[in-house]
Amino acid sequence: MNKVARMDSTKPRSDRTATVISILSQRFGDQLSCNPVIREQHANSTSWHPIKTPDAVFFARSTEDVAEVVKLCAAHAVPIIPYGTGTSLEAGVNAPFGGITLDLSQMNAVLAVNEDDMDCVVQAGVTRKQLNTHLRSTGLHFPIDPGADASIGGMASTRASGTSAVRYGTMKDNILALTVVMPDGTICKTGTRARKSSAGYDMTRLFIGAEGTLGVITELTVKLHGIPPTIAVAVCAFPDLASACNTVIASIRYGLTLGRIELLDEVQIRACNAYSKLTMQEKPTLFVEFGGSENAVAEQVQLFRELADEFGCESFENASSPEERSRLWTARHDVYWACLQLRPGSKFIATDVCVPISRLADCMVETHADIETTGLVAPIVGHVGDGNFHVSVMANTDDAEEMAKTKSFIDRLNRRAIAMDGTCTGEHGIGEGKREFLKEELGATVTYMRQLKATLDPHNIMNPGKIFDL
Repeated sequence: MNKVARMDSTKPRSDRTATVISILSQRFGDQLSCNPVIREQHANSTSWHPIKTPDAVFFARSTEDVAEVVKLCAAHAVPIIPYGTGTSLEAGVNAPFGGITLDLSQMNAVLAVNEDDMDCVVQAGVTRKQLNTHLRSTGLHFPIDPGADASIGGMASTRASGTSAVRYGTMKDNILALTVVMPDGTICKTGTRARKSSAGYDMTRLFIGAEGTLGVITELTVKLHGIPPTIAVAVCAFPDLASACNTVIASIRYGLTLGRIELLDEVQIRACNAYSKLTMQEKPTLFVEFGGSENAVAEQVQLFRELADEFGCESFENASSPEERSRLWTARHDVYWACLQLRPGSKFIATDVCVPISRLADCMVETHADIETTGLVAPIVGHVGDGNFHVSVMANTDDAEEMAKTKSFIDRLNRRAIAMDGTCTGEHGIGEGKREFLKEELGATVTYMRQLKATLDPHNIMNPGKIFDL
């Protein structure tokens, strides 16, 4: 296989790609599309990075389909870009060198649910909402919630987390095993359904967060969790960001069992009030969810309120019925659409960082001041229970001066987080957008990442140009 790939790689890329497209078209028919509209839909579409389209899109229906495509692309040294739902925010699905985008959305079967073991096996194209709908009658759920209805395979590839990470962890904490098609087309399984193992290298976590650069995830065994019998939500406003952040730190140190804890700054609250027809105070506001028995939840809510009062909480509202909870979470769920209304005609440029929670207040306050000094329209939303927050810059992407100012701000934000012993991305991933900051964050470690990539994928066909350059 490698010998064929080395010989064929001397041909022009366009010739090699044309050969692969011709063979796939003959073998798979309508599973392959060269339609320019479909190709563009499968390029980067959710961030400010330029769109780079693949030469064709292949719609896989099984692990065996994926393996056959990968073997063919390996034989002709043609790039492969795995694609789930396209919701990644750092151009992780762009095709900077052309090639074949491997769309896994039709691989959307829930293969097994093991209620007693609280796990299930799914194909990579299953989305989190689809999975939880399937589980509805079991009393179990898959809790990782990055906001968008992302595919489970894509969430693993970007090591996603989201609003519930403070209680349930991230994707790396909720995956037991993977089925992966390697760069030569070999199908590998990285583990079993056992809850723990000391058997060899932890290959499962090698692929979690690899963004499709080491192989194509086609199936996942994931942990499930029981749905708490009682859930309550609290919404509380504070005079400033530091007070809200310090309430979060105190709550976690006190040992409160928080299901979710989100922070919206006053600009985001203003946007949510306008879009969702709400009347919240335009102040930094925490949205907190508690889960457990009825008595335990009531006690947690009361303790949290006492802590919030110590840090100057100016208003406190809580609810336990599904309808009331839905109303209070409306603002958080609609932040994307609300942001677009802040500055009509602008585009949504999202970025994220994560710091130790002891530095959260410092990082958010400095970032807020930077936004005001720079003159940007940029609300802040944070999964603050784990030190992760997002900045949504509403920018005119056709204005070169404004985009230069925006990029400079994002650069400063990333370096600010790294200087505080944090990371340039808590959950968006590196993709094309944050490669330079990965080097600043990890230094020589990136050299070993490159060596690992070169060993597993010697012809650099797996999502090339992402995370780092070879």
